[in-house]
Amino acid sequence: MLVLVAPGQGAQTPGFLTPWLELPGVADRLTWWSAVADLDLVHYGTEADADTIRDTAIAQPLLVASGLAAALALFPHPAEAFGQVGAAAGHSVGELTVAAGTGAITAESAMALVRERGRAMAAAAQVTATSMTAVLGGEAEEVLAKIAEHGLTPANNNGPGQIVAAGTIEQLAAFQADPPAKTRLVPLSVAGAFHTEHMAPAVERMGQLAKGVSARDPRVRYISNRDGHVVHSGREVLDRIVNQIANPVRWDLCMDTMRELGVTGILELPPAGTLTGIAKRALKGVETFAFKTPDQLDQARAFVARHAEDSDPAPAASSNWRLVLAPFSGTVQRAAAVEGSVLEPGDHLGTVVSPREEQKLVAEHGGTVLEWLVEDGAAVTAGQPLIRIHPRAEVFI
Repeated sequence: MLVLVAPGQGAQTPGFLTPWLELPGVADRLTWWSAVADLDLVHYGTEADADTIRDTAIAQPLLVASGLAAALALFPHPAEAFGQVGAAAGHSVGELTVAAGTGAITAESAMALVRERGRAMAAAAQVTATSMTAVLGGEAEEVLAKIAEHGLTPANNNGPGQIVAAGTIEQLAAFQADPPAKTRLVPLSVAGAFHTEHMAPAVERMGQLAKGVSARDPRVRYISNRDGHVVHSGREVLDRIVNQIANPVRWDLCMDTMRELGVTGILELPPAGTLTGIAKRALKGVETFAFKTPDQLDQARAFVARHAEDSDPAPAASSNWRLVLAPFSGTVQRAAAVEGSVLEPGDHLGTVVSPREEQKLVAEHGGTVLEWLVEDGAAVTAGQPLIRIHPRAEVFI
């Protein structure tokens, strides 16, 4: 199974977009997205220095644009990708890259949202002097306990041996003087405490904007930063992206879900290297590919072909039906909905239960039940199709 991943802020380097402009159509596409983002992406991706592109309002649109441009170079006909990619996940702002790549929102919507996301987060960071520090090594429980002791937030949990603490400059200074045992602390060059309560004003702004964005169910299994759940609703994808701005990124749980899905290959979109590096440590035996420059296109296509062979067809469905997917591994408890039942939007379909949590399943768009694909009480895995529904006609207008 092939999983596509998109990195978050901090992965960008000066000039990293330069080679991509040599590909036909990329400069035109970036010029269009520059108009949407109200930012000269070509300039910032080719000529600007490291300090300039570290600015949140510049870095975030640059990351999303580069990831989408590379994805379109790899899959010139996006519909072909839906049958080859088994799942997709983005780290932090990379979730907007993946939302557009899986068809949950348009590229234009992603660029407009990331423009406002970057501006809103930069503004929120000006209210209080905050930052972030990477904690490398140590025992996870001890690291988390020490972070809490200093009033900090574990803003990114990136798996074994890598947790990022975030909070005020004073809190981080005290943390630096009293680190967890057997760890190395690395202050990050970022403009604020992202994915913490300090970003609440940005959530409010983005929530207002997201209400007007059209969303469709993703055509590929979408793995959410919040908890590693597979999300099949486009509206929920968008809501989660908005709320994630002020909540920790659980990349460790995303990787757990990839493992459950049976991932064999992870391809990281540019500016690549960060997430494949994490995967090499956390997902032993899984082949990785850091897609950095266009001269790797033939290698990237070969990598896709090698790992797409065992991928399931795109789970989202056709224009005639929709699938409801299991958000995580557990047991299904079916509700009264049976074949032929007519459902209203939001009707209860059943529940997926695990020892750790449970989640209700709903018919987001309403429609008619075509068939259940699992028996009541059956054990299911993350992303497994559970029920097929013929949606209400207005969904496709």
